[in-house]
Amino acid sequence: MSPFQILQLPNGQTIGNRIAKAAMEENLADLEQAPGAALYRLYQAWAEGGAGLLLTGNVMIDRRAMTGPGGVVLEDERHLQRFRQWATIGRAGGAQFWMQLNHPGRQTQANLGQQAWAPSAVAMDLGSFSKMFAEPKPMTENDIEEVIQRFATSAVLAEKAGFTGVQIHAAHGYLLSQFLSPLTNRRTDQWGGSLENRARLLLSVIEAVRQAVSPDFCVSVKLNSADFQRGGFDTDDARQVIEWLNEQAIDLLELSGGSYEAPAMQGEARDGRTLAREAYFLEMASELAGVARMPVMVTGGIRRRAVVEQVLDSGVAMAGIATALAVEPGLVKQWREGTDSHPQLPPIRWKRKPLAALASMAVVRFQIQRLSRGGKPHPKVSAVWALILDQLYIGRRTRQYRRAMNT
Repeated sequence: MSPFQILQLPNGQTIGNRIAKAAMEENLADLEQAPGAALYRLYQAWAEGGAGLLLTGNVMIDRRAMTGPGGVVLEDERHLQRFRQWATIGRAGGAQFWMQLNHPGRQTQANLGQQAWAPSAVAMDLGSFSKMFAEPKPMTENDIEEVIQRFATSAVLAEKAGFTGVQIHAAHGYLLSQFLSPLTNRRTDQWGGSLENRARLLLSVIEAVRQAVSPDFCVSVKLNSADFQRGGFDTDDARQVIEWLNEQAIDLLELSGGSYEAPAMQGEARDGRTLAREAYFLEMASELAGVARMPVMVTGGIRRRAVVEQVLDSGVAMAGIATALAVEPGLVKQWREGTDSHPQLPPIRWKRKPLAALASMAVVRFQIQRLSRGGKPHPKVSAVWALILDQLYIGRRTRQYRRAMNT
């Protein structure tokens, strides 16, 4: 199938082609955790690049719960005009522009000085890197209800700002994903135990968001096809959750996989499963797409048009591209014009997997930061150098965040 066919969504909206700029964590908010000049320049590059759908990186629903110190927060109207400007830029090329909404749960960095919330008191297991994350506190019923309301509030504000949809992040080991996994959810109340109970928070968030926004505003979900950890959320669980999602008014389901503990979204899996270098989750996603009534998108390592076509021919409706668009933001436009580009970053094969995962993210963020300053990517940057720069930047942003939260 051609990547340049229009996709009709369940709510009547359309996406101009079958390629999405998938979410990447930019960590480029201004000092008030709002979008500013850096994000505007970055998304101008992507808006001009030709993808039919642009997904933001993590936008947090609570400034006390951050995936990183430079993250964007949308919890009230205080910076709504800046979000309006961001939405205008993202939509300038005709793409759908959706905001990814997230809560980190236990994947909260300890040095941010905030209490980590989680379904249960199960700490991160990353060997010597475990201490980088805050000790999680089990959420009360009131905490859970507050999170549901915060997702809905942020979605309403996103619509008010001019975004055309939201994506609810229930993958990669963040809070909603933690509730889904029996490894991290050991509750015995209505929010834990059976898969039906573990999925209750995700379904409650979707219902609250859908009721709070307009019918023609797009609501999507990002779900793990598997956690790639033994005893965790697996493909059979994903299949059942998708059947429940079929009963919700969802416009697109993105399938990915992994978490901080098993970063399969970067091509690695702790359980030893061999993953393809491109379209990591395609085999599982194409199988799960047969269960889903809504369009399905698969993300993970795609960088060639031939692989996009393979994804679409498998029954998946959209291909999500992340890293390749950080290296070449105009990739989709090049493909449309007949250029066979396939940008990539050199693989990082360090023995210490958590450190390699940090370096991989640092190299991608290095490209993103260059784009945000109006420059060109530098794919051959040293992974060590990118990691050093990234850690220095995160350290500075962490100090700024802590000062802001203490005033």
